[in-house]
Order: sequence, then structure tokens, then C-alpha cells
Amino acid sequence: MMRRFVWPLLALAPVWLAACTSLQGRDPLQVTVAGIEPLQGEGLELRMMVNLRVQNPNDAPVEYDGVALDMEIQGKSFASGVSSDSGSVPRFGEAVISVPVTISAFSMVRQAMGVMGGGAPSRIEYEMHGKLSGPAFNTTRFSSEGVFELPTGSLPGSK
Repeated sequence: MMRRFVWPLLALAPVWLAACTSLQGRDPLQVTVAGIEPLQGEGLELRMMVNLRVQNPNDAPVEYDGVALDMEIQGKSFASGVSSDSGSVPRFGEAVISVPVTISAFSMVRQAMGVMGGGAPSRIEYEMHGKLSGPAFNTTRFSSEGVFELPTGSLPGSK
């Protein structure tokens, strides 16, 4: 009778161990925009290739098989994208990961209306959220935020 319960438990042991190793304390990845390149869009959308510099401050590499990215500007959704690329960010190392993103016409109009309605901004706040999808239970989420300070008089209509 007891053997009937032991074998399923032993069969699930590797899954439990994998789950436990994914729960180890890890420092968050540092993700910044390394570059942006234009891509061919369709219709009323704008497409760009966003190159992310991902720094891994941990003692284990981060394997990934897929990337998702959402970007916000001034607290409003701006662009999103996904990539099925796979690779690895080495331990105590960095990698550049490219993600194609789409900016809808609606997002562009909303951002333009925000600038026109409130005058030229002196700073632009941005946020990025995303994930590196890993094997089993090892999906690694990241977020980054910052502010671009614009020089006074750099935009038309600013004083």
C-alpha cells in the first residue's frame, strides 16, 4: 500500500527541486536601452527594434527562450513587443537582446495630445517592464524606469 504512494512522490521530486532552485534569492537584472533602430511599419503603426543591454549581477547564467517588453512614457502605454529569440546572459556578465516593438497610431496621437495640451515637457518619464522566458520555472521578470531631462528651449514652443 505504501509503495503506491512512494513512486509518484519520487517521480515528482525533480520538479520540486527545480521549483526550489528557481526560488533562490537572486538580484534583479539591470536592463537599459542600448539603442533604437527604425523598422518597416504597416499602415498606421510605427515599428522599431529596441536593443536592450541586460546585465546579470548573479552567480548563475540566465537562460531565456523568448522575450516580452512593454514600454510606457509619461505613465501611458507606448509600445510593446515580443521576440522568440533564445540565448543566455552569462553570470556576472551582460548581453544585448533585440526586441521588435510596435507603437500604434493611437499611442502616438495620445502622446502628441499630451504634449500639446500641457505645453512642451521639460522631462520625459519612462518605464519598461518585461520578461525573459526561461525553461521550466525560470522566467525572469525585469523593470526599469528613468527620466530624460530635456534642455530648456530644445523643443519648438518652449521658452
